[in-house]
Amino acid sequence: MIYSFSRPIRMSARAVKAVCCLVLTGLICVGPTQAQQQDADVIRGWLGFTDAKNSLYHYFLREADAMLAKRKAEVEALSSLSDWQQRQQSLRKIFEEIVGPFPQRTPLNAKITGKFDKGDYRIENILYESQPGFYVSSSLFIPAKLKGKAPVIIFCSGHSNEGYRVKAYQQMYTNLVKKGFVVFAFDPVAQGERLEYADEAAAKSGAGGATTGHSYPGAQAFIAGSSQAMHMIWDGIRAIDYVVTRKEVDPSRIGITGRSGGGTQSAYIAAIDERVYAAAPESYITSFSRLMNTIGPQDAEQNFTHEIARGIDHADFLAVRAPKPTLVIAPTRDFFSIQGAREAVKEASAAFKAYGKEENLGIAEDDEGHASTEKNRMAMYAFFQKHLKNPGSNADIPIEPLTRELQVTATGQVHTSIKNAETIFTLTRRQAMEREERLNASRKDLATHLPSIVAAAKELSGYQAPGNANEPAFAGRTRKPGGYVMEKYFIKGYGDYTIPYVLMIPDKPNNKALLYLHSAGKAAAAGEGGEIESFVQQGFTVLAPDLLGIGETGAGDFRGDAFIKGISYNIWFASILVNRSIVGLRAGDVVRLAQTLKNNTAITDVYALADNELSPVLLHAAAFDQTISRVALVSPYSSYHSMVSNRFYNARYVYSSVAGALKAYDLPDLAASLAPRKLSIVNVKDGEGKAIDAEKAKEAYSIVRSAYAGKNADNQLNIIVEASDKSVADMLRSWAQ
Repeated sequence: MIYSFSRPIRMSARAVKAVCCLVLTGLICVGPTQAQQQDADVIRGWLGFTDAKNSLYHYFLREADAMLAKRKAEVEALSSLSDWQQRQQSLRKIFEEIVGPFPQRTPLNAKITGKFDKGDYRIENILYESQPGFYVSSSLFIPAKLKGKAPVIIFCSGHSNEGYRVKAYQQMYTNLVKKGFVVFAFDPVAQGERLEYADEAAAKSGAGGATTGHSYPGAQAFIAGSSQAMHMIWDGIRAIDYVVTRKEVDPSRIGITGRSGGGTQSAYIAAIDERVYAAAPESYITSFSRLMNTIGPQDAEQNFTHEIARGIDHADFLAVRAPKPTLVIAPTRDFFSIQGAREAVKEASAAFKAYGKEENLGIAEDDEGHASTEKNRMAMYAFFQKHLKNPGSNADIPIEPLTRELQVTATGQVHTSIKNAETIFTLTRRQAMEREERLNASRKDLATHLPSIVAAAKELSGYQAPGNANEPAFAGRTRKPGGYVMEKYFIKGYGDYTIPYVLMIPDKPNNKALLYLHSAGKAAAAGEGGEIESFVQQGFTVLAPDLLGIGETGAGDFRGDAFIKGISYNIWFASILVNRSIVGLRAGDVVRLAQTLKNNTAITDVYALADNELSPVLLHAAAFDQTISRVALVSPYSSYHSMVSNRFYNARYVYSSVAGALKAYDLPDLAASLAPRKLSIVNVKDGEGKAIDAEKAKEAYSIVRSAYAGKNADNQLNIIVEASDKSVADMLRSWAQ
């Protein structure tokens, strides 16, 4: 993994070989054997820690529960119409802040690509641009015998690869058309004719289906300071912009519905766009408390930045609409908790009651799983018929499924039909480039820039200083043949979880300590003859922990619907909801461990090394706290910008990234803030996990070099892009002296 030394030393051939092998392999080929794991186990077997592997998710769950309890008390204190109107105003402002910012309205450039006459209705296939070059495939369904302007229903699709072409969805909107409603259905991103990873590379990224197709680019959007939800909601808002231009549509009678992911989108769009008069989201509305305690946060489109931390719950998507007609459709055996749905409706009903329109909010239930039922469809038809003033029978009649009639683009896919069509990735990359330009402008004044980015990183990462150090619990000692002892400890972390670690103490200490952060956990390096032992034999006291979510404290049972390349994006989304990033949380615990070492009067200096995706954790910790006097990074990725600007980034890097970071800082900024402390970086990678060349490294770390030059500390900085055995050994000797 990684190494540090405190004074000029003569490295043994064994140590040099271990160092070089470790650095050149990037530490990813080394994993703990069963024997190594058992030897380094600290808390396994303790009855109080039998669920330690789920500590990371449980931390976010407890944070969410506390925030939601506070929110509940605030909502329950509302009583008058004025109270609710003030809350509605506040909610609209918060939605704008945590979803957006939304783009400027630009020409839709809507084009009819095909027309079909089905007798009692006709179809127009339409391609429009919700943003310049960002094409939305859609179909407009128009009843044959309209008497004047008709009400329109915006139909939002759930997570199907076929988009709105799924037979179950056709059953819903074709019935609406036959009952005299104009219906406008559009493909969500990554679905239908808008697949964004429909090529061979998709198999490499794991971002091919609907949920992963939302979450994979959605992570990049979060880092850049936007969100997948924003783009998808904007598609729906622009859909409304289109239908109100149609002569067949009455703009005062707009409804919206959809189920599953379509329920998500219809709930969001109806809450944000006040032109929606009647809304009937299906199979989505619940409560965050029930969601977090059952299936957990869902894919990227279903999460807003700091949503729970800002006091938002599902009931708010209903209450903000009061007194406009709203129907929640909820199967009782849905994986979206029916109890949560009932609680959301009950809470929001107080807002409708304050307006004297309690009857405008309702819930339709049927005993079914995550599926549409005839009973619920009939309830939806009747709801729109009543509130959009389009009376008639609400019977659910059989339909003839459509096939070729619903192909919008020439090839059946936007990306193969239109050259250089935008995707979520290309839009995010452009935004990241704009952020980078602003950062570069700020970097010209390092004296002002560096303190400001450290403050911003603390805020955006949700970092909280550890405060008074807790007393570690001693769990045993073993004498090792290499001239040292290995002691086992655990210490309470920031939250209600435990950090297990091993402390390897040499018989002849040099009064220096090394905090050793291995991305595979302490067991990967703490075995006899392992990477740590070489450093202990040089006199270092080495502390190797399992940070939260790693080793004995991970990876947990929860995967979620966006489990990509072995990484649960859903856990990362949970951290975003409560404004407690994983990297910020781990950074706080690294500081806690460093301070624990420094509290030992025999230790004069604390050095720290990290590999791969733990490198950003160490950068944040060292930037936030001066306890760590020297830093070394092995095989780090260069920047968040690189992660966002690579179409196929390394999913392992997600946990070490911070939502919104690029609005204010990047990893090289944190590295620059360490000047003049000694800093060594070796074998730099890009956001995809591939080695970068010298020119790209020079560009990525230019601010770091400038900061060290400004402190007259050029000799304290060493960056090796591609390391040979000799250069790695030389770097480590220099770093240690």
